[in-house]
Amino acid sequence: MKSSRRLFIKQAALTGAGVLVAKVGWTAKSYSRIMGSNDRVNVGVIGFSDRHKNSHLPSFMNHYKELNFDIVAVSDLWSKRREEGVATWKGKMGHDIIGCRNNEELYDQKTVDAVFIGTADFQHARHTIEAVRAGCDAYVEKPFAETMEDNRAALKAVKESGKIIQIGSQRRSGSNYQAANDFIKSGKFGPITMVELAWNVNQPDRWRRPALVGQLKEEDTDWKRFILNRPYENFDPRKYLEYRLFWPYSSGLPGQWMSHQIDTVHWFTDLKHPRSVVANGGIYAWKDGRKNWDTLTAAFDYGPLNDLTSGFQVTFASRMHNGDDDPSEIYYSNGGELNLATNKISPKGGLIKSHAEAMNMQPNLLPELTLSAAGKVIASANTGGDILTSNHVRNWMECVRSRKQPNAPIEAGYSHSIANIMTNAAVHTGFKATFDAATQEVMAGGKVFKY
Repeated sequence: MKSSRRLFIKQAALTGAGVLVAKVGWTAKSYSRIMGSNDRVNVGVIGFSDRHKNSHLPSFMNHYKELNFDIVAVSDLWSKRREEGVATWKGKMGHDIIGCRNNEELYDQKTVDAVFIGTADFQHARHTIEAVRAGCDAYVEKPFAETMEDNRAALKAVKESGKIIQIGSQRRSGSNYQAANDFIKSGKFGPITMVELAWNVNQPDRWRRPALVGQLKEEDTDWKRFILNRPYENFDPRKYLEYRLFWPYSSGLPGQWMSHQIDTVHWFTDLKHPRSVVANGGIYAWKDGRKNWDTLTAAFDYGPLNDLTSGFQVTFASRMHNGDDDPSEIYYSNGGELNLATNKISPKGGLIKSHAEAMNMQPNLLPELTLSAAGKVIASANTGGDILTSNHVRNWMECVRSRKQPNAPIEAGYSHSIANIMTNAAVHTGFKATFDAATQEVMAGGKVFKY
């Protein structure tokens, strides 16, 4: 109670100082009123990946005691990671952990109520289908789907199941992003006219696993299970461990980074997908056998759909050979900008008096405001449980209890996947990609885009 009171006083002070803050989360006392809140929720781990180890795990540890959750099983196709996962979670939980060679084994145990899904990009949607059909809620990493076939099938399965699915779009649990969403939806920002997204790094080892590639042997895993519904090809340890570099196992830059940033566009505007996407780029720096580009620029056309916009363009630019791993997201209106790198709303670039009077118009300038900075983006997946992911995992755990929809429900994953697949279609065909709302298919060059 003392902690809750301090939080209330802090938020009240920030609001009075011109700082936009998000809503307060639930307190421990709230759970005493939830039916079943005293029943332990048993969680399984699908894929003991870097993302799980470095983000899901510490985030879960922040909240599991208060919310009465437990980890009971780990499923991983590779014996090395499976054994590491069992040992790691046994040390954290203080009890035995069931090690499973595949997801069927895990679900056959009938011991899990919910799962973390942190597998390869192309597997997320299919593993979600498995989870909900086994009666489990799931926290599912992004990108949610890399093909519309998988996207549609997973959306259908989830909606039919009624299970709680949290997509790993953790910006939705950041107080600064929530405050930005509230400000835009209030109408005070004015119609969005442009959005600039960027994510640049200079890390030749990004998505590479050279030390592990030599350790992976085909007999120690299940290659056919790994590739699921992708076209069969012979075992390749690089495609298994460095899948983000190889289509059709990952789209690379769109799926890994753009999916986070384009999700905020959909969230802030309630738009479901772009009208069209064009893209250009290539492999300019890292000639290491990868197939996915190391440099990409994509342009999206959105709207109009509602009072927040009469249509606007979004650009996404990413390079992997020069940059500081500090994502940039800037929203523009005629009155100024909302900058989620600085967490500032400002009149910068707004319609000033002299220009307005020349056209017999009124000046249009936004006020100077500061968003709550508590949710600053930490770009790397290896951050040790950044506050956004911790908040996001907690929100999922709360919703597993309450059966309310989480901050990033299945529809959020479906929408960012459409934008992702449209970008990939433009990349691979060279044509402008569009979306057929009637058939729910991505089109490029007059054809349905598959691979």
